[in-house]
Amino acid sequence: MKRWAEIVVRRKHTALYGFIAVVLLSSILGFQSFGLLKAGGYDNPNSDSTRVTELLDKKFDTQTPEVVLIADMPTLVDTTDSITIARDLRADLLEVAGVDKVTSYYTLGNPPSLRSTDGKAAYFFVKIKDDVVQSDVGKQISDKFTGDYNGAKIYVAGFAAISAEINSTISEDLTRAELIAVPLILLLLIFVFGSLIAAGLPILIGGLAIVGSFFFVWVSAQFTDTSVFALNLITGLGLGLGIDYSLLMVNRFREERAKNKSVNDAVIATMVTAGRTVLFSGITVAIVLSALAFFPQYFLKSFALGGVVVVFLSIAGALIALPALLAILGDRVNKLKLGRARRQPSDDGLWGSTARFVMKRPIAIALVALIGLGGLMSLSSNIQFGQIDDRVLPQQSRAVEANNVIRERFSGREASPVEILVKGASSGDVLVYVVKLSSQPNIIRVQSSAGIAQDGIIDQGYAPMFSSYEQNGYQRIQVIHDVEPRSLDGQKLTESLRSVKLDSHKVLIGGTAAIYSDSQQGIVDQLGVVAAWIIVFTLVLMFLFTGSVILPIKAVLLNILSLGATYGFITWVFIDGNLKWLLGDFFVTGTVDTSSIVLIAVVVFGLSMDYELFLLSRIKEQHEAGMSTVDSVAVGLQRSGRIITAAALVLAFSFIAFASSSVTIMKMLGIGIAFAILLDATIIRALLVPALMRLFGEFNWWAPKWMKAIYRKLGLDH
Repeated sequence: MKRWAEIVVRRKHTALYGFIAVVLLSSILGFQSFGLLKAGGYDNPNSDSTRVTELLDKKFDTQTPEVVLIADMPTLVDTTDSITIARDLRADLLEVAGVDKVTSYYTLGNPPSLRSTDGKAAYFFVKIKDDVVQSDVGKQISDKFTGDYNGAKIYVAGFAAISAEINSTISEDLTRAELIAVPLILLLLIFVFGSLIAAGLPILIGGLAIVGSFFFVWVSAQFTDTSVFALNLITGLGLGLGIDYSLLMVNRFREERAKNKSVNDAVIATMVTAGRTVLFSGITVAIVLSALAFFPQYFLKSFALGGVVVVFLSIAGALIALPALLAILGDRVNKLKLGRARRQPSDDGLWGSTARFVMKRPIAIALVALIGLGGLMSLSSNIQFGQIDDRVLPQQSRAVEANNVIRERFSGREASPVEILVKGASSGDVLVYVVKLSSQPNIIRVQSSAGIAQDGIIDQGYAPMFSSYEQNGYQRIQVIHDVEPRSLDGQKLTESLRSVKLDSHKVLIGGTAAIYSDSQQGIVDQLGVVAAWIIVFTLVLMFLFTGSVILPIKAVLLNILSLGATYGFITWVFIDGNLKWLLGDFFVTGTVDTSSIVLIAVVVFGLSMDYELFLLSRIKEQHEAGMSTVDSVAVGLQRSGRIITAAALVLAFSFIAFASSSVTIMKMLGIGIAFAILLDATIIRALLVPALMRLFGEFNWWAPKWMKAIYRKLGLDH
């Protein structure tokens, strides 16, 4: 690290202007990524349900509609007036650029399933061309047709319409979140540093990390589906970590200058100490976030990409641009003073006193803290997992209003049936099978080439209507049900249908409920791999950083405890429906999105390790200087506590600003991560860490002799 520091100091102008130029040039393409991102990505591409979707398009040319409209007619749907409105509506829909095909209740033979129970509303299905941005076409249709149409009231739903609303809402919410977070962070940094210049440097580095990350998102979007929600993590982590790492560096530089070192020597000393912490803290966070790439869903893979990229750019900014800037500015970093800030560290103060208070009564304080965290964890006892749907949007959303009409006025989930494919089965085999299926709970009817089955009875008179359900060696079976597909009930429905066997034939079950079920299973199947990746690499890196076996194990266990408490808080807010007065209104569906919970777990674990390394680097520095464990903890916490608190508040402000979003998933990510950060920086770092280190004493630094030999050879000391 010292050699790198000397290079940066010697070529400071090249390092600074080169870094800024590369980021700004890449941003030309980076800002074009926004229109290429998607709101989906929750499905498991390796599952039977995905295979069913592919086969339906290939073998049956089903062309699953991206937009679903409900036309609420002024009279019954089969009257002359309603038929005229329907004909005009279909013609106008076909005129929309990007629309490929429009079918409806009227073009599909007037099946009762496609009209409402009161007989006044009917379904229309829009297939969008493959060579256009589907969400853009969905937005056009929603903007043009929602509301009154020749006396009918039109509601627009479907994936493309929902995606369009989510994309536009998130774009607005990101701007609002930045407008909330940046001023708060600037005020906090001014309070910490007492100088506008010193306060502005971390924001500059954080901003460059965010802008630079957009380029890699653009590259990803050229080759694969990439989630629009990745922008949230990039913005939150870019502001948070970019500023946190810079905060640590600027603070250490001012300390070194206060020791009367030259500017260049102060920068080099800063890089050797704080820079080393930033490097290995960032590597740890990046490795933890990379675990999201093990999941099959591109929603989570996108967060792995965005998280890893923004972390490494935050590190690069803190270790290239920032030291170069400090070398150029020198003591001018303290210009434009707006308050008083102490530059020389003190070994006595609030944090040191707190640490000594805790270490005088470690058992009592540890028990109180553990009981409090256990109480928070108990709130998650009723946690239920689900998947996002239109209800992540505000209640007044067009898509929500449309889907509420479907839920309330149609007898079955006509737009989201269970789709079953069987290869090589005869009509006789299918007849027996669909009768069994129709006897399962929550089934409205089962339609196939054998006819329509209801409650264990089949009417073969409908067989000609579904003759097209037997094509290319496959039998297509459609199951209409009455449950919310992306829910626990949808998962139970899928399990129930998969339990019905068709002798000697492989049955593939798809449709929305099965897609949800397979998505959940895809996450469960990878949890062990992800947990092992995170824990093993965290333990190894922390050992190489500290030379201890005990400290890494303790850190992992405390992080798990903190995560459990965070889950309890999330359950209390988003399942029990609390804090609406603070967060704004949102749907309480009784579930939390599984992918988001996994994402929060990984991000929180990574950030917790970040603060652990911030604190341990100072404690270890004092311990290696000859202090006892008690004194090194007290002095280390005193010297780092103020910066850790400021860093935690910066990250908390970065994420809590997302609580202002009208998209529920953004609220949950923002408030969940912010809560975990604040919990970690207070209860964990200020109370449990000093208490446990006091109880372990010198044993904190223990490792077997053979591991100590490895540490002396490979330890991250230089």
